[in-house]
Amino acid sequence: MSIIQREWAGKLTADFGFLLWQVAAMDSATSAHLSETLLLLGRLDGRLQHSPAADIFLARARLAGAVALSGLAGVPIKVQDLQDWISGRSPPPRASEGLNDPISVAAVFHFAISIDEDSRDPLMRATLNVLRTVLDDRAEAEAYAQDDLAHFGLCWRRVREAADQRYPSAGLEAIAERVFELAALTEAEADDGIKVVTVDGRSLNLPPRARDRNWVVAAVLPRMLHRAGLTTRVIPSLILLPKFLPSMPAELVDDMVVMLRKAVDDALRDLDTIERSAAAIEIASVATKRSKAPILARLKLAYPGLKPAAVSRLLGVTPQGARKLLATSPPTGQPRHSARAGAASSR
Repeated sequence: MSIIQREWAGKLTADFGFLLWQVAAMDSATSAHLSETLLLLGRLDGRLQHSPAADIFLARARLAGAVALSGLAGVPIKVQDLQDWISGRSPPPRASEGLNDPISVAAVFHFAISIDEDSRDPLMRATLNVLRTVLDDRAEAEAYAQDDLAHFGLCWRRVREAADQRYPSAGLEAIAERVFELAALTEAEADDGIKVVTVDGRSLNLPPRARDRNWVVAAVLPRMLHRAGLTTRVIPSLILLPKFLPSMPAELVDDMVVMLRKAVDDALRDLDTIERSAAAIEIASVATKRSKAPILARLKLAYPGLKPAAVSRLLGVTPQGARKLLATSPPTGQPRHSARAGAASSR
């Protein structure tokens, strides 16, 4: 080997060694970021097991998750839009904006709320029952989105069943692999087309209406995190899919780590804010233990703008009593969750 050849061989070896060092450093940094993110997720999950405001947080997390899903489904809205609908101040968001939306918000909301309707978690069931006492998503979807229920219903049920199957390991890698399996399942569920017969007797097969179904997979992400053992209960705001899937599960894991870190950071800040507001309610209610005003104040933290009819049903009081409670109840500050979720849905 000549001197030049030896120099080039040495240079290539050094460059290759430097490249391996860079890859190892990147893998180490990625692993550290993933570990830190999962630790924060465990912290959030642990706090929700003992927080006195867990019910309020989960109620608001349902709305944040529904907003994220609506954005993925092509009908971006804000949490405030859902709150206006729930409180009876407006019809479902975008209901009057024409027929160009790929799906009704009422249908997306129904599917999002139904993520854990079979849950055995008493707190999750209680918060779902409260929400459906205020606004029955099933009846609203029947009224505003019958076609969407028929189009997506079977796909939604099969995706949820497939998402519940056993995971080989408790990690984002297993979830990413399952996401791609579910995405393939939604493609298989797509319509074959519409057969029509012309006036002269010819048969035509029209192509199906193109509808993105990745949001259906995203809807079960919080459930998948729970089934895979990363959370002890479903946290509805953890919607961790981009609008378009990358080419490989490994790339999706990287995306999910970034989205999970942001979602958990936001959730921890929101939980802090909600707990402070709930603690202020408890302090103010010491002298009036038999009053239903503290319960109403907590409900208003979850669903601002409640109408007397909803308060009457929730608290078991007369409409007159509900109006009196609302009139004497002080305004409740809203946690920052709604502002951030609205901003995210508009991006």
